[in-house]
Amino acid sequence: MNIVVLAGGLSPEREVSLTSGTLIANALIENGHRVLLLDVYLGMRALPAQPLTLFSDQPYPAHTVSERVPDLDALRRESQNGDALIGANVLALCAMADRVFLALHGSMGENGQLQATLETHGIRYTGSDYAGSLLAMDKDIAKRLFCVAGIPTPEWVYFSASEQPPRALWDRVGLPCVVKPCDCGSSVGISMADTEEERSAALAEAARWGSSVLVEKKIVGRELTVGVLDGTALPAVEILPESGFYDYKNKYQGTTREICPAEIPDAVAARAADLALRGFAALRLSGYARFDFLLDQSGELWCLEANTLPGMTPTSLLPLAASVAGISYRDLCERIINL
Repeated sequence: MNIVVLAGGLSPEREVSLTSGTLIANALIENGHRVLLLDVYLGMRALPAQPLTLFSDQPYPAHTVSERVPDLDALRRESQNGDALIGANVLALCAMADRVFLALHGSMGENGQLQATLETHGIRYTGSDYAGSLLAMDKDIAKRLFCVAGIPTPEWVYFSASEQPPRALWDRVGLPCVVKPCDCGSSVGISMADTEEERSAALAEAARWGSSVLVEKKIVGRELTVGVLDGTALPAVEILPESGFYDYKNKYQGTTREICPAEIPDAVAARAADLALRGFAALRLSGYARFDFLLDQSGELWCLEANTLPGMTPTSLLPLAASVAGISYRDLCERIINL
């Protein structure tokens, strides 16, 4: 098949996406496909007379994630693309492909905007549709649906980043708490706060990355994640950062240990798998996704969020869980493109 792998984008997670996209593209090329790795934001201003020649069977050079979140303002200036989220000729090239593999993370790539755009152009793509993507990306909506489905999730408050919520809302969550942008992934903009002063600083940081903020009761426990692939839960992974929590740096700089299958009782593993599958259904997801949990000292599991386009980098958790289940990286990419 001719496959476009869409990556990059005007998102704080663009470097992660480009790394995922490169690996996915090369895996699909090894599987015998012809691939075009395309930055959805930069696009391609000029096309050759025969655009199908852009689909290649030659591997792409590796891309690595730096410690720092990319400077999106600098990217806007250098590209001169401004706030246009889809670059020149992106949709035209996607329409020429047999499939589009979405290797995007966060922002327009994961909140349903791109999915809706592709659907209106009759373009086939991987992962959940626009509705499921929206429901999962908005952490407030996702947590509300978790509650309806009987999936435990930490107490939270949600408000516009420009608001100052009343004291009654703060009392619902208390301190310590976790402050995060409502619609970012890869732990971008997330902070832990033990005092009111730290909470104020955390709110300012979260507001840099989104227009709305979610403040969540801090649960102390073991970090677990469960992938779902084609209606089946993959083995749970335990995440052990060398220090702090599973933030952007720990995720992508090799400073975290991942244990799969997680060393937890069988009953807890079964419970995590069941909650992930129920969350998958509650959010109307399809194809594949990953659910993040905390296991507290009493043995209760708390669902934090869902990731509809989980990372596919060398340190990513879904490929690790798939490999433990006997699914190689190449086979995982092939299964996703065919779901």
